[in-house]
Amino acid sequence: MPSDLSLQLEKIIKKYGDVTALEGVSLDVRDGDFFFLLGPSGCGKTTLLKIIGGLENPTRGTVKIMGEDVTHLPANKRNTSTVFQEWALFPHMNVFDNIAFGLRTQKKGRAEIKKKVAELLALIQLEEYQNRMAFQLSGGQQQRVAIARALATEPAILLLDEPLSNLDLALRQQMRIELKKLHEQIKKTFIYVTHDQTEALTMADTVVVMDKGRAVQVGSPKDIYKNPATDYVATFIGEANEFHGVIHAITPEPVFKTDTGLDFKVTLRDRDTSTADRASAIIRPEHIKVILDGAGKSMDNQFEACIDDIVYFGPSLRIFARLEKTEETFFFDITVDTQAANDVRRGQLLKVGFSKLFTLCFKAD
Repeated sequence: MPSDLSLQLEKIIKKYGDVTALEGVSLDVRDGDFFFLLGPSGCGKTTLLKIIGGLENPTRGTVKIMGEDVTHLPANKRNTSTVFQEWALFPHMNVFDNIAFGLRTQKKGRAEIKKKVAELLALIQLEEYQNRMAFQLSGGQQQRVAIARALATEPAILLLDEPLSNLDLALRQQMRIELKKLHEQIKKTFIYVTHDQTEALTMADTVVVMDKGRAVQVGSPKDIYKNPATDYVATFIGEANEFHGVIHAITPEPVFKTDTGLDFKVTLRDRDTSTADRASAIIRPEHIKVILDGAGKSMDNQFEACIDDIVYFGPSLRIFARLEKTEETFFFDITVDTQAANDVRRGQLLKVGFSKLFTLCFKAD
């Protein structure tokens, strides 16, 4: 195992009777990485986290932590700690004793425990709360204490199972920033399970997108967003308009024809898509523009559309529109402080367009 890897998963399979939860997952995690397991409910991400932490055994495959094969070691023999969705603090203990719990289990001395807990309290900025009972803390404070308790035993890998899902939106956004800063400070490997793409895009160094027990794509958030490997990844990461149809022509340039008869120019990224019987085209809303006063002559694809609905999002308007010729529907955003935003209304006809460079075409499954 290379020295820069803290975790290596080799062909992990997990079955529950006739149900396959994980289907040959192999992953390498760099030491110190903020690594996200991202996917919808039932995709296998939490099962994989439990296998890493020793809370589940794989049906087949190998788990290595810091070069050591730990596949058959119980959770308390692995160099990992887990922060659960519910945080699971001991309500009858104060903050100090919650953080110190693992150290006392390891038979550490009183002076060492006091020093370590003080360091962690400073790290999570809760020094003045050490005598506060766990049930007296806010949700964000409880989450920070749970993380400090998990870090107290100095694990090689910290496992986080949707730790922000029980927080309200404002606190969740704040804790994303705090967790990212914490990771940068301590430089430990974090493996984080979530179904929330915003968490993955804003916090992760590396993301693995999972679907039906498989690791579909691994990469940086930027790479996965801009260069998704499949239409599933493209529609799961970020928002997208998805059109179904065929590649209608290849020369002089590729043209996509939707099932409703809409034609537009596209950029093909592989040979399989050009020869597929069925294909899908993905266009992100930020790449669709309103064309005003003859502008947009260089725009490859231009259409007349009718506005069906307008939703106010604060800094932007979400426009839901319908193409006049084919009744194909799509959505896009307009910044509120632009001329286009001032003029839009339901039932209005307008010209929209997008570049062929921003289409993502895939062979249909």
